[in-house]
Amino acid sequence: MQTKVAWLQLKHRPVRLIVALCGIGFAVLLILMQLGFRSALFESAVRFHEKLNYDIALFSPDSVFIVRPQAFSQRRLYQAKALPEVEQVMPVNIFPGVWKNPWNNGRRSINTLGFDPGDAIFDNPEFDKLRPKLKARDAMIFDSASRPEFGPVSESVTRDKVLVTEINNREISVVGLYKMGTSFGLDGSVFMSTDNWLRLFPDRSREDIQLGLITLKAGTNANEVRDKLKAYLPGDVLVLTKRDFVERETAYWNSATPIGYIFTFGAIMGFVVGAIIVYQILFAGVSEHLSEYATLRAMGYSSTFVSGIVVQQAVLLGALGYIPGVAVVMWLYSLAAGATNLPLYLTQDRAITVFILTMIMCAISALLSVRKVARLDPAEVF
Repeated sequence: MQTKVAWLQLKHRPVRLIVALCGIGFAVLLILMQLGFRSALFESAVRFHEKLNYDIALFSPDSVFIVRPQAFSQRRLYQAKALPEVEQVMPVNIFPGVWKNPWNNGRRSINTLGFDPGDAIFDNPEFDKLRPKLKARDAMIFDSASRPEFGPVSESVTRDKVLVTEINNREISVVGLYKMGTSFGLDGSVFMSTDNWLRLFPDRSREDIQLGLITLKAGTNANEVRDKLKAYLPGDVLVLTKRDFVERETAYWNSATPIGYIFTFGAIMGFVVGAIIVYQILFAGVSEHLSEYATLRAMGYSSTFVSGIVVQQAVLLGALGYIPGVAVVMWLYSLAAGATNLPLYLTQDRAITVFILTMIMCAISALLSVRKVARLDPAEVF
């Protein structure tokens, strides 16, 4: 009976109902968009950490995040190879270069990654097929998921097989494409041999690297080897398992930069805005139907029963307002993902979490609105 009465009261004022649903849908949209951008931030920031082929990474403690790492001696990597549990070590050079757009001569920062083409730094057959091409002088592979500001590189390479342009004012040839993706701190990437990388950065020493990758023998516990290496190697390198490396990068974007805080704060503000909208709608309804509630109390219904009608209205508003909010968010996710190449999509966990938050938001608003009903005295109304 409570649900039926609650629904009849809501649809009695169709304009107010539509306004309430739009308000809740807008709050759902705000929360989902902020959480979606926050998730995209973390997921895109650890693309390299998760896709590179390693069990343990060596990284400079002076590096804040992977796009602008500090150098350390690759001697540390070969010292680590002395452990019997180590299968292979792979030195990697990473640093931003200046890409010249061959179509408009515009300049833009691009991430450059150098490695030995004989090393399978990515556990990916598509990438492995392209590695032999990197042995050629000034040859490199372009990330096809880079920002469009670099120019129509993918189309040109697909059509002509090779694209000639410049990085750091040195002529280079793009001889293949590989899909990695962008992040908030990374617009695009190119992959090349160590020799070609050093030609782009002639002031860099061949003895220094920015990242060391270590693969372990089958059945080896990565945490145990990490602890051994920490005790064995000097303190000028960090020894990180893949999970440690991902968590370190995520912590940087979440706490050391304001971006993670801003997206979290935006989600909280969406929750607050939605709660205020629902409260105003429910309070207006309670005030309008106060005499009807008083009649129910005079007929012998408890204040809990009458208050339950208001709570049922809140639940109905939350459930109905959630649906259009999610529909619009899915459309906006697809637009934003296409424009930014960021991993924006609606996950089941996020959808369930926001639905629960919507119900909590409406329940809080209902509890605030229902106070007037709980104190209702039929004698005072009539």
